[in-house]
Amino acid sequence: MRIQTHGANLIQLSMAYFPCNCYLVREADGFTLVDTAIYSAKGILAAAQYSAGQYGTAIKRITLTHDHSDHVGSLDALHELLPDAEVSISARDARFLRGDMSLDPGEPQDKLRGGYVVCKTAPTRLLNAGDTVGSLEVIASPGHTPGHVAFLDHRDNTLIAGDAFSTQGGISTAGTLKLLFPLPAMATWSKLTGLHSAEALVALKPSRLAIGHGKVLDNPVPAMEQAIAEAKRKLGGA
Repeated sequence: MRIQTHGANLIQLSMAYFPCNCYLVREADGFTLVDTAIYSAKGILAAAQYSAGQYGTAIKRITLTHDHSDHVGSLDALHELLPDAEVSISARDARFLRGDMSLDPGEPQDKLRGGYVVCKTAPTRLLNAGDTVGSLEVIASPGHTPGHVAFLDHRDNTLIAGDAFSTQGGISTAGTLKLLFPLPAMATWSKLTGLHSAEALVALKPSRLAIGHGKVLDNPVPAMEQAIAEAKRKLGGA
């Protein structure tokens, strides 16, 4: 895996053969891993060991932005290697993780899209907005999936946004098709819900945007606002 460090606490791990990222977040007791990519358990562990330095090698927590294969695909393999690590996902997307594909009556009744995965690993913790995972605050950001969450590191205001935004092939919100990399849009459940989540995320004024697909952006607010404006145009001014 390709390893890039951003600031004091964020380490981006990128798959070699597919544009997909997961992240190690430095904590006092080791690392929090955000998402797991796919077929990457050994690579993630090697990257954690390589990046450890004075922080120790242990991944203490595995937390997930949502239940799509490119974000949870290595979960079972990692859990076998790290049986004591806390595993967390939003309470909403945890239902997909165990195979319950139902929508709630109050949710948009749009078609679920993307590769949802049933895992043997049961989360040890279910997340709701406002919870903390290590140094990260859980931020609700539904749209790509019903229970999609982002994570805000208040130490330097880094936002780990999963697929609420993408920068691969140009910055976009969930559901906005980019011809150079159309997969996030094709896998989005509710474009309008995703747009509203993007507006809530840019209101946090993050100093750094880390996403599931594409490069990490510093000072990302203007680019995020551009992506939101494009999404509004494509949704007819929503």
